[in-house]
Amino acid sequence: MKRTHNATSLDVDDLGIEVVLNGWVDSRRDHGGLIFIDLRDRSGIIQIVFSPEVNEEAFRLAEQVRSEYVVSVQGRVSHRPADTENPNLKTGKIEIYVDKMEIMNSAKTPPFYIEDGIEVDENLRLKYRYLDLRRREMRENLMLRHRVVKTMRDFLDTRGFIEVETPILTKSSPEGARDYLVPSRVHHGEFFALPQSPQIFKQLLMVSGMEKYFQVARCFRDEDLRADRQPEFTQLDIEMSFIDEEDIITLIEEMMVLLFKQGKERDITIPFPRLSYDEAMKKYGSDAPDLRFGLEIVDLTELLADVEFKVFASAISAGGAVRAINAKGCASFKRREIDSLGSMAVEYGARGMAWIVVAENELKSPITKFLSETQIEQILSALSAEPGDLILFGADSHEVVSRVLGVLRLELAKRLGLIDKNELNFVWIYDFPLFEYDAEEARYVAVHHMFTSPRLSDLDLLDSNPGAVKARAYDLVLNGTEIGGGSIRIHRRDWQEKVFSLLGMSMDEARDKFGYMLDAFEFGTPPHGGVAFGIDRLIMIMGGRSSIRDVIAFPKTQSAACPLTDAPSAVSSKQLRELALKIRDK
Repeated sequence: MKRTHNATSLDVDDLGIEVVLNGWVDSRRDHGGLIFIDLRDRSGIIQIVFSPEVNEEAFRLAEQVRSEYVVSVQGRVSHRPADTENPNLKTGKIEIYVDKMEIMNSAKTPPFYIEDGIEVDENLRLKYRYLDLRRREMRENLMLRHRVVKTMRDFLDTRGFIEVETPILTKSSPEGARDYLVPSRVHHGEFFALPQSPQIFKQLLMVSGMEKYFQVARCFRDEDLRADRQPEFTQLDIEMSFIDEEDIITLIEEMMVLLFKQGKERDITIPFPRLSYDEAMKKYGSDAPDLRFGLEIVDLTELLADVEFKVFASAISAGGAVRAINAKGCASFKRREIDSLGSMAVEYGARGMAWIVVAENELKSPITKFLSETQIEQILSALSAEPGDLILFGADSHEVVSRVLGVLRLELAKRLGLIDKNELNFVWIYDFPLFEYDAEEARYVAVHHMFTSPRLSDLDLLDSNPGAVKARAYDLVLNGTEIGGGSIRIHRRDWQEKVFSLLGMSMDEARDKFGYMLDAFEFGTPPHGGVAFGIDRLIMIMGGRSSIRDVIAFPKTQSAACPLTDAPSAVSSKQLRELALKIRDK
């Protein structure tokens, strides 16, 4: 019996017609004289009814089926009795009286219920991912992903972009995350690498004159995982020639409007606000700040320049900072709650955490005795503190203070219920440092990547003060998560060689790793720039999920393993011999 309709394509306009439906048994209810089955296909659920008065054979078959059996049924669309209508179902006003059924396949009892909101170990869900994907909420995640990616492609096509596929097997050039290596059978002892991004190839496409390129690209990074990371992931990769930052920002904002309209039927307002990197770190302690709530960090360094309190004074004299957060209404926190915040501060690098409770008629704090009345008044004024507030301080290097207070800011927002999960808050972060100094390696490292252009006004600083150079880079942050980032690229060989040198790379090493790119820059490379968006992260936020694993069909675990296929796994001795490889004991 070949299907004539999907379950939810039927409604009251189809009353009386004969239909054939195929799908899975979602649930079965035996009421003695009648058997009701909720039949599920990809579109949703419809109720089908078996009566011995309609067809005895079909009724007997219905007595045999169980959940997840695959069946084909034929019957007529009927109106449900008024008192049995289900407003929660799209098909809640109709049902199918079955006169013929075929059991296409039986099913074992699933290891977990095929229903939304189940509480089951994630490894079990991943082991039986094909069953997990039968659940409505998981199916809707993948449908959302489909709509968003299709909208991306259609949008860029109308703007003159062409989709070009770049190599998956390429040259290893690890910077930051580790490469996944692929041994070559033909070239013994040599390796390909899986791409961490199509960065170099998309720049070479600009050299080739493509001008507007995009790709829905698979990328691979052998790094430690978190809820928003996977060893293999998908990004929307974009590159354009003869443009500047404003062209890219405008393009992306217009695309985001369309994505949320098509994907979630939500209207968002552009242009998005913008924050410099320095401002974001000072006010929010993060280069990916969540702006759905306040709790801004206030810099007290200049105000306390002459402070005698040793902790503050030593931080300031060492070139660091003193900053604070006013936790409004948190004076009622018990001491153990304040201590737990202090422990969190220490966990993230602080040596301790100073605090002041602003009570109705007094200040409660172990540090006020070290501060003058004028300093206390200035602190309270700067933080707009009033009775009922709790002030938390950070005093250390700029990096540590930003990190610690940024973490405490998020923790306070969670404890106080300040985060509106329905709000969409976008912000562009710009003017990142081009380099940061790695004390362990005693060299500069790239903040974004080594192909990012410095601000043209900062070119002279490459020789005199590299740490002060700002990058022509930009990140788009949504609800405290970086969903995309990019930059204007270096397009001149001399600039690129200069950056390689500042990163501690010799010219021989640069030529070995990137000689083909440097050579290309000598053949008329246009100014160009681009951006890449983590599709998995974007869909995670759009779908209201807390992990990107929920929006990927077949993800890996946090240990980069696949419980479904048992990958990674050992290979045969024959395969190793062909590759001239030998596994050595750890």
